[in-house]
Amino acid sequence: MNKKLFFGLILSIMLMFLLAACGGNDSSEEGSSGEGSGEGSSGEESSSEQSISFTAKSELPSMDPGLITDSVAFQWAGETYEGLYRLDENGELAEGIAKDHEVSEDGTTWTFNLREDAKWENGDPVTAHDFVYAWQRAVTPETGSEYGPYFLGGVVQNASAIAEGEMAPEELGVKAVDDYTFEVNLEQPVPYFDNMTVFITFMPLNQDYVEEQGDEFSTEADNTLANGPFKMTEWSHGEGWKIEKNEDYWDADTVQLEEIDVKVIKETSTAVNLFQTGELDQAELNAEFVDEYRSSEHFQVVEDPYLYFFKFNQEAHEALGNVDARKAISMAIDRQSLTDVILNDGSVPATGYVPSNFVTVPGTDGKDFREVQGPLVEHNPEKAQEHWQAALDELGTDSVTLELMGDDTDSSQNALAYYKEQLESNLEGLSINVVEVPFKERVRRDQEGEFEIEAATWGPDYADANTYLNMYLTDGQNNNMNYSSEEYDNLINKANTEFARQPEKRYETFLEAERLLLEEDAAVAPIYQDAKSQLLRSNIEGLFPTATGPTFEFKWASVQ
Repeated sequence: MNKKLFFGLILSIMLMFLLAACGGNDSSEEGSSGEGSGEGSSGEESSSEQSISFTAKSELPSMDPGLITDSVAFQWAGETYEGLYRLDENGELAEGIAKDHEVSEDGTTWTFNLREDAKWENGDPVTAHDFVYAWQRAVTPETGSEYGPYFLGGVVQNASAIAEGEMAPEELGVKAVDDYTFEVNLEQPVPYFDNMTVFITFMPLNQDYVEEQGDEFSTEADNTLANGPFKMTEWSHGEGWKIEKNEDYWDADTVQLEEIDVKVIKETSTAVNLFQTGELDQAELNAEFVDEYRSSEHFQVVEDPYLYFFKFNQEAHEALGNVDARKAISMAIDRQSLTDVILNDGSVPATGYVPSNFVTVPGTDGKDFREVQGPLVEHNPEKAQEHWQAALDELGTDSVTLELMGDDTDSSQNALAYYKEQLESNLEGLSINVVEVPFKERVRRDQEGEFEIEAATWGPDYADANTYLNMYLTDGQNNNMNYSSEEYDNLINKANTEFARQPEKRYETFLEAERLLLEEDAAVAPIYQDAKSQLLRSNIEGLFPTATGPTFEFKWASVQ
């Protein structure tokens, strides 16, 4: 696997990056940040018992692996479920339900040999049949999965036809050769397929249990069934949830944490107060608190490959269908000031759509994708105004009002206010109406294309540039902004078919596609690459971030 980026300051970490948030615990606990905290004296160390408390900035929409689309659920379902593989602290594949696998000579048949000691929380064995059922369910139209058709379609045989209702789910290219041998037949070679299986959509499901629960499956703690290191025991909607060690997990001896108590806390000041009083073991910091706590022994910066960017819905407003207008908006934003002053959390300006420190380019002696490509976006107010005037002339107007939608967390609100100021001051005649919505509502509007400009985010689903660049295929599952380019489609399709087993040509094609997406079409505007500053108790060890799968891996964590 071609990546494991990053992570400057940390061996261990917290929970969530998120970009977003619904409510919970955000109304009356503002408080002050306290005194002396910048010297590392905030709060008392948690006890040596294996129990920790963390924050989340939004509610869990669902714990159903087939329906999950948000990073909060990715995190916690990723701890309660286990698929074929997990990621270790080096970003390498570690044993999960699969002990190993073989790949056919033509690269299209993958055979996974499963362990025989894996069990569900209710004592049932985890078998190849659980993977067959889950994957078939994920592409069945009635399930309503967003990521099932997206990840399996065009990858696993017949997945697209099944998702479109043209074939029966039983025709999916998966089968249980026996209880502990799982065979997958692909449409074409996919060299990173084993890494894809870490993603939540590929988790197994216990068919009898799921069908017994019906529509209630994974909507409450009592309706979930774990086969991973932890199991969900409490879920108070809007407030938080609790997961505990799963004693039936095949590798339970490795799991040291007995309990993780997750609290939905929307506002940074509230989380910091609770950290100081010892009620939380982790608190994410925004710009207001970073300088105060930078010298604390609990302070950490976590970089990750999450990209924050503008999505332009080209049919939602006439101006956004104009390439000069889109280029103007991208060039008008001072990304460096945003990350240095407004965010102040370790985030860095984005220079392209594929993040830095994510994948290397084959045939370049390990050079990073961004190093090979170079910057494709820039802050240039003068050129921005030239493009804007050209757009206004073509539109036959001297003023435009656009809606900018984003999340309603405090950090997002600060960024949205900054975007509004930058755009209105650098582009004469432009007015921005900011719309702040809870995370679940933003996701819904994104999926339905109910936005003009969206302050969006995207994180990798597997370790390959394709996880970013295939988003904008015409009518693609995540292309909800009416962008269409035959040339772009051809490049991405060629990279994944003709050049599927020629890594150097494949990445040359990806580089060309990214240049088209940003320099020529300005279909999206990359803004910054995420990092988080946080407070984490210094006696928590073995907790590390991953680039795909759960944001942070708790299986090997412990309290010292």
